[in-house]
Amino acid sequence: MDLLEYQAKELFRDMGIPVLPSQRIDYPKDLKGLNIPYPVVLKSQVYIGGRGRVGGVRFVENTIDAIAAAQTIFNLPIMGEYPKMLLAEAKYDADREFYLAVALNRSVCRPVLLGSCQGGIDVQSAIDQMQHVVVEQEFSPYYARRLAIKMGLQGTLIESVSAVVEKMYQLFIQHDLDLVEINPLGVSATGEVMALDGKVSANDDALARHPQLISLISKLGGDPAQPNDVVPVVMDLDGHIGIVCNGAGLTMATMDLVGHAGGKTASFLNIGGENRWDSSPELLKLRLEHGLDLMSQHKSVRVILINLISNLVPCDEVAAVIVSYLERKTARAAGLTNLRSDVVFVQPKRRPSLVVRLVGSQSDRARTQLETAQLSLVENLDEAVTEAVSLAKSGRLES
Repeated sequence: MDLLEYQAKELFRDMGIPVLPSQRIDYPKDLKGLNIPYPVVLKSQVYIGGRGRVGGVRFVENTIDAIAAAQTIFNLPIMGEYPKMLLAEAKYDADREFYLAVALNRSVCRPVLLGSCQGGIDVQSAIDQMQHVVVEQEFSPYYARRLAIKMGLQGTLIESVSAVVEKMYQLFIQHDLDLVEINPLGVSATGEVMALDGKVSANDDALARHPQLISLISKLGGDPAQPNDVVPVVMDLDGHIGIVCNGAGLTMATMDLVGHAGGKTASFLNIGGENRWDSSPELLKLRLEHGLDLMSQHKSVRVILINLISNLVPCDEVAAVIVSYLERKTARAAGLTNLRSDVVFVQPKRRPSLVVRLVGSQSDRARTQLETAQLSLVENLDEAVTEAVSLAKSGRLES
């Protein structure tokens, strides 16, 4: 279970990790009562990384600009996910940016301290410079200092950075976490350090022992059993393939494979990974159902490639959602429009072809269900991509 940035920073603040003054923004109008002096930065609160690259982080100088920027960010999907709130935070002038993390290494069954002198959005390009220290015995400040020295820090920075690492480790242990990450840790020209962004991943099996984490989650508000926060993202008007996946990594990888195979992605939809706190079989199936209905309305989409890796929902239950979608399309085409009185859809004359790849339990039962609907289950991802690209280029749509 991942926490949003504002939730992670509440834990940082309680632990004594330096964070900037901030305020949660649920609606653009909340900025009229902002208690932080300008300039400020507005950040989309989503579970997906990379928000800064696509416009989910904006600096503003006054209330008018802040409200306009907030309206834009609230309506900006990041890998198909819309924010339910924003974080307004004081602006910080960082002279340097570091990466720090405490993670559970499952291969050695020990916590590992990670650090790099290159942080921020470019941390992936410096992955080979990442330093690590395995906490092999009872933790002591020695481990934090060792990481700081391996990062090449000198003077007072050794003390200030290692102090942050110690507190990160305490947070990690006290709450049974899988990950505590600060990226970046900003360092001012005077040597002051500040956690400018934070990520915390909790262990789902340990949540019952930590009421503070449960309380943080409950503050999120809203009804998690609503699928309407997931909407297909239009990529290329010249494309003809719609992609439906669960998880940002799987979505991006599938899009890359389609491109390498000579296809063009018209639209993609990430129905959400299974490590989100609000994930449930019912919610994921609702998102898939809702997403397929919306995806099929894109006039340029000739083929929908469904690529799902699911442990939470058995494959046969996913297949049932797909078959139900096909039945609804057939019924609407025949003029039976009252199957879903709560949602009004524009029925296209023809529906896109479907290519389905499911990985998980009950795949044999899923195969049988799809065969009854005249669909095949493709096990190999490369074969699924090749079939989708071929169908898209042929221009064939199902009646």
